[in-house]
Amino acid sequence: MSYCTECGTELKLKYLENEGMIPWCETCQAYRFPTFNVAISTIVYSPDGGRILLIKQYGRDRNILVAGYVNKGEGAEHALAREVKEEMGLHVTECCFNMSEYYEKSNTLMLNFASIVDSDDLGGMTPEVDDAAWYTPEEAREAITHGSLAEKFLLSWLEKREYYDKNYDTWKFDGREE
Repeated sequence: MSYCTECGTELKLKYLENEGMIPWCETCQAYRFPTFNVAISTIVYSPDGGRILLIKQYGRDRNILVAGYVNKGEGAEHALAREVKEEMGLHVTECCFNMSEYYEKSNTLMLNFASIVDSDDLGGMTPEVDDAAWYTPEEAREAITHGSLAEKFLLSWLEKREYYDKNYDTWKFDGREE
């Protein structure tokens, strides 16, 4: 960040105790920490946990995960439930954090979750989504857009799930064993 987001003055680096050199606006007399967007994406599971939902949007023939921006004052889990409801007409019953990654292209911190919905009926899909389908985990691994952040999130989660499936008698969706 080179300029103050409030007044446009060129920022200078100034030492801040316990933080180091931070951009400083001499006009506002304020430190300016980096700003970025926050969004969620989610690996949506069918109610039985056996299938994964992939969607296509914006006229592209690319299978991706349900995703959307977190609104001001909104928690990530609430944003996840809202986005799944808005785009697919489905209600999230459980969710579990997977991982996060900064996506430079849109200056966005992506927070990825796995979630379970209450129905596998795709009849509530809105026009915001071009197409959607359920896949087995193996099919989803192949169908997701390769090289995408969505693929990275999906593969990370599937490895975690496989670990819990192999090592515990009961698999708790939040990753905690009994």
